[in-house]
Amino acid sequence: LLLVLVYEVHVYTGTKPGAETDSNVSINVIGTRGDTGKRKLHRSKNNNLKFRDGQMDIFCIKAVSLGDLEKVLISHDGAGPGSGWFLDKIVIKYNEGKEAQEVVFPCNRWLDEYQDDGKTERELIARSKYFVKENLLEQYTQQWRVQVKTDRDSPEPQECKRTLVIYGSKGKSDELLLSPQTPGYVCFQPRATDEFTVETGDLGAVYKIRVSCDDVPGFEGWHLKSLHLEELHTKQELNFDCNCWLSLNREDKELVKEFPAVNEDQKTLPVYKYVVSVHIGDRWGAETFANVYITLYGKRGDTGVRKLRTSLAKGRKFQRNKVDSFLVEAVSLSHLQKVVIGHDGEGYGAGMYLKMVTVKESQDSDKEWVFPLWNWLDTHLGLCDTVCEIVTVGERLTSSPKLSEINMKSSGLWIMDITGSDWSNEENPICLSFIFYGHLSCKKLPLQVTGKAIQIKDELADIGSIYKVQITGPRSELKQPWHLDLLHMKHTGTKEEMYLAFDCWFNPNEDKCVELPALYADREPLPVVEYAIHLHTGDLKKADATGEAYLCIQGEKSDSGKRWLNSRNSLITFARGQVDVFKIKAIYLGKLNQVLVGFKSLKKDEWFLEKIIIKEVFYPFSAHVFVHNDWINKRSKKDFVEVAIPLKEISVTSPLTKKFDTKSRGRWQTWVHCTQVPEDVPDIQVVVFGRKGKSPAQKVQNLNDNPFLLTVGDIGDITKISFVLSGPRLGRGIKLHKLQLKDLDTKEELGFHTEAQCLFGEDGSESVTELAVVRPDKPPLREVLYSISVHTGTLPASGTDADIFITIFGEQGDSCKRRLRHPHFERGQVCVSEMRAVDLGQLSKVLVEHYNVGYGAGWYLDHIVVQESGKTDGQHTFLCQQWLDSGVGDAQMERMLK
Repeated sequence: LLLVLVYEVHVYTGTKPGAETDSNVSINVIGTRGDTGKRKLHRSKNNNLKFRDGQMDIFCIKAVSLGDLEKVLISHDGAGPGSGWFLDKIVIKYNEGKEAQEVVFPCNRWLDEYQDDGKTERELIARSKYFVKENLLEQYTQQWRVQVKTDRDSPEPQECKRTLVIYGSKGKSDELLLSPQTPGYVCFQPRATDEFTVETGDLGAVYKIRVSCDDVPGFEGWHLKSLHLEELHTKQELNFDCNCWLSLNREDKELVKEFPAVNEDQKTLPVYKYVVSVHIGDRWGAETFANVYITLYGKRGDTGVRKLRTSLAKGRKFQRNKVDSFLVEAVSLSHLQKVVIGHDGEGYGAGMYLKMVTVKESQDSDKEWVFPLWNWLDTHLGLCDTVCEIVTVGERLTSSPKLSEINMKSSGLWIMDITGSDWSNEENPICLSFIFYGHLSCKKLPLQVTGKAIQIKDELADIGSIYKVQITGPRSELKQPWHLDLLHMKHTGTKEEMYLAFDCWFNPNEDKCVELPALYADREPLPVVEYAIHLHTGDLKKADATGEAYLCIQGEKSDSGKRWLNSRNSLITFARGQVDVFKIKAIYLGKLNQVLVGFKSLKKDEWFLEKIIIKEVFYPFSAHVFVHNDWINKRSKKDFVEVAIPLKEISVTSPLTKKFDTKSRGRWQTWVHCTQVPEDVPDIQVVVFGRKGKSPAQKVQNLNDNPFLLTVGDIGDITKISFVLSGPRLGRGIKLHKLQLKDLDTKEELGFHTEAQCLFGEDGSESVTELAVVRPDKPPLREVLYSISVHTGTLPASGTDADIFITIFGEQGDSCKRRLRHPHFERGQVCVSEMRAVDLGQLSKVLVEHYNVGYGAGWYLDHIVVQESGKTDGQHTFLCQQWLDSGVGDAQMERMLK
């Protein structure tokens, strides 16, 4: 399996006047094995404000090993005033193998539409590559004449960046900007043919092109009639009969289109509408309102970055425990290998818990590729990144085989086809073990690889339903590496079928253990988890040892298989008092029970193993601790000594979701989006509650999703928001679609569940609506229906027709002032009202009041009882036994009852 590396990107802003930028900067790092896709440089690791004059900013990008780095594409979106940027250079540092690598990409130019050549995107070549490219320029570059025809019904052109990417058998071009050669000339007029000259590397035989337009506000679209390519050296010509709209206002709602090359020599590739399904997990705060982007990669190129705009599923997209499907039209990619998915971090609660992505070739396809993640795309949780690369685990059927009851017998054979790189050496076959884990037991099948494709058949009886397949080996000496591509399994009885894409190398001097989850149509595949294993050698005399070692982790679901800590023909040393860390990938094991440790020393070394601590790499808040505190190999005559170490304890630390470098000043950018708003927009106030207090009431500036500022002060972690209606009652409720908050200083984002939420009740009869904050690491405060029993006294004239208002206080804030829904509070009567509010915790007091309006407004209140509706216990009684009357006693019309 290719390693996932962390690339440390050092971005040096120049020192010229106006060099800094506030624009959003994106980078694509390109190597000999592929590219990272376009990644937004979100948060500088070493500076609060990024891209300042003369400053160096560090960003981390995780990606499957790119091989030798060749170039980067760096660009910005021109947002904000003074968006122009002078970039000095980019330095990328990473570790692959034993050596630390460092690659320099000089720039020393502006990315500014008003300076230099007006470009806001640059291709930077790695310094060592310069000489190669200059000496062999003719060999490495191609020049193309591009003729673009715009159709007669295309609207008048608007300012919008249009780009072209050309794909060939040897690689793809960068994004080629289709801009006029003559300043001031307007391209893409209706019926016009525009000509451009572009330069690319040696692409080989061209098989497709991609044309795209930027998403610019007010862009009406472009009707592209045809595109003609001519290579100026070889005179090779290609025609693309496009005849399509690039517009968000038309049926396809697409700004990106791909076209296959039409050649007499080769078959034209099909164009598919891939169905990309995004599966959001069932976790608090799993949903996102950010813009989500994806790139699909196959054996035949990629789709480029696509924005997932219109879901085929109804309702708001990317919500908790929901699956949204999108159409991505592209020339056939052949077998899919990976996806790069991410979001732009816009809006509140942008973090997203992504279970998996599935992709099928069309809506009618009966198979789909599976890309499992089971992790957060969030700057502060899980991967601590908003973009990630997911390699496929294989293909599964989209629906379970429909068979009659007679044929649904599990009797039958599993036919298993194994494909890999050619191994023609029959004298020295590769010896592997295939272990099939079922929910009842497991079965091991030995296999000798002698060719490119092998088939085995077995009933795999009595192991139950298969949930994972593990492959170990080779047990024989290899002369050269061997690549395992795919395991295709089909059952002759149940017709169940799955394709497991192992896609890994078995190398000389390596004992490998790899596993993948079984892929069924109606079941979610178990996640692949990376475990970090910390081996603590004791700090005792002669505690250290050198030898061969392995371990096997056993959990409630299965075991990891035997994982060797040393490579074949080499030894490992455990030094006294040292902690050695190893990482393994395994199908989720559930709660861990014990660890088997095997050790052998030719020198008869004795090893004092103190303990083993195992954590999940991407969820390090829970640690399984296995204590041994004893010698291994002490006076042993055995070849290998194996000890079983049971679980001692599980230690849990709080998953602190955010460590903010900047102190909050309590200034929150706020978005409120509502429909069913009355023409005469009511006066709505908002109160924000925190762990340390509450904000003053502030006016909601608008209800149409335009951001406005809330200043809440130092109230601690925000727990809820209350919307308070200041004016008269509404005729019907206001439908709330979105509520988002973002701290202007720390960039913390807060989410709220707004599904089926109406401000002030569906009938508009309520005066307050409360919403609890949703955080990724803990559930929100629950909503409670409080029952309020008001006991009016029995003195003469105790009753009142005035409107009575109540505020309930608890350890988690207050309810805001509410009007009790009851027409008359008569002498000696008990009036019961209900009030919906975010859980107030332990109740402490109530404030009751009226405005002395109405006939006989004076009122004698005996007491109030508050409890949760439907509960018989937990009653809180608040005694009053006083008048609320401007003409009696102390003339007070409000009372605080404790």
